[in-house]
Amino acid sequence: MTKDYYDVLGVSRDATSEQIKKAYRRLAMKYHPDVADTPDAAEKFKEIGEAYEVLHDANKRAMYDRGVDPMAPGGGFGGAQGFGFPGGAAGFDFTNLVDAMFGQAGSRGPRSRVRRGQDALVRLSLTLAEAAFGITKPVRVETAVICGTCNGSGARDGAEPVTCSTCHGQGDITQIQRSFLGDIRTTQPCPLCRGYGTTIPNPCGECSGEGRVRSQRTINVKIPAGVDAGNRIHLEHQGEVGPGGGPAGDLYVELSVEPHETFTRNGDDLEMVIKLPMTAAALGTEVTLPTLEAERDDLDPELGAVRLTVPSGTQSGTRIPIAGRGVPRLRGAGRGDLGVTLLVQTPSRLDEHQRSLLRQLADARGEGGAEIAVERQHKGVFGWLKDAFTQ
Repeated sequence: MTKDYYDVLGVSRDATSEQIKKAYRRLAMKYHPDVADTPDAAEKFKEIGEAYEVLHDANKRAMYDRGVDPMAPGGGFGGAQGFGFPGGAAGFDFTNLVDAMFGQAGSRGPRSRVRRGQDALVRLSLTLAEAAFGITKPVRVETAVICGTCNGSGARDGAEPVTCSTCHGQGDITQIQRSFLGDIRTTQPCPLCRGYGTTIPNPCGECSGEGRVRSQRTINVKIPAGVDAGNRIHLEHQGEVGPGGGPAGDLYVELSVEPHETFTRNGDDLEMVIKLPMTAAALGTEVTLPTLEAERDDLDPELGAVRLTVPSGTQSGTRIPIAGRGVPRLRGAGRGDLGVTLLVQTPSRLDEHQRSLLRQLADARGEGGAEIAVERQHKGVFGWLKDAFTQ
C-alpha cells in the first residue's frame, strides 16, 4: 500500500470511530472543491474521502491494518472505482458525505395533520375598583374552533384520508442530480400532500379540510384582586384550535386600567388630594372621605367611607396615610395605604368684616407689621417644597 490513511486524516492508528469521523468532517469542510481555492483541492478531497471510506468501516479497516488495501482492484469492495471522482466510475452517494459531516440524513417522514394551535391574546379594560378588588367579567374572543361538521377530520361525510399517490405516504420526495462530485440527493416536502403523506379527496365543505373554523364566543374571566395595568391572565386551552382539530393553544388576557377621577394608584397604595380651608387647617378638624370600596355594591357598605382627623396647624402639602385602605396585594396578604394629601386654601375674596377679623388675628399673633423672613436652606427652594409635600 502506498497511502497511509491514518496520516491522510491526521489520526493515530488506535483512533476511535468518533475521532475518525471528526477528523473527516474537519478536512472535508476545508478541502471541499466548492470552498477551497487551491489547485489540488479536488484531489485532496478525493484522498480524504477514500481514507474515510476505509477507516470508518470496521471490516475494511481490519483488512487495511493487516496490510491488505481494500480499495485496490480485487480487494472485494469495488476498489477505488466506487468514488465517482474523475478517473473513477460514477456511483459515490453524496448523501454519505452529508451524513458524515452533519449527522444522519434521510427522509423526515410524513408530518401529522393534527397539530397544536397557536396562543391568542385579547385585551380587557378595567375600572380602578375592578382591578383593586377583583371581578369576573365576560370577554368576547374570536378564535379558530373545531369544525362541528367534520369534527376536526377535515373530510366530508366521515371519509378517511388516502395515501398520497406522489410520495406514496412518505411525506417528502427525493431528487437526485448528477455532479462532478457524484449523485447529490435533495429531499423536500411532497407538493401534492404538502408533507402529510395523505390527501383528502373530499374535503369538508365547512372548513375546506382544515378541521377548524373561525368563531366568536364569550368566556368568563376571573380577575384576581390587586391586578394592575399590563398584567396578563393565562387561560390554558382557550386559544386557537390547531389544524386537523388539534389541541387548542392558550389564551392570554392583557389588562388595562381606566383613569379614576379621585384616586390614583402608586403600587399598592391609593392616593387622593383634598382641599382644606385655612381655618380648618389652623384649628384642626375631622373629615369624612369616600373610599374606593364605595363604588362596589358587593362590598360592605361600612367600608365606603373613612374618617380622617386633621390636626391643628396642618400645613399645605401634608400627606396623612390611612393604613389598610389601599389596594389588596396581588401576591401576599394585606393591603396598601390610602394616602391623603391636604392642600390648604387661602381665601381670595374677603368682605370688610372678614378682613377686620384677620387683622385682629394678625395683631394678636404679632404678625400685623412683621417683616417676612427669608429662610435660607442649603436644599434650595425645590428641596423646601419637597419637604413640605412629604411631611
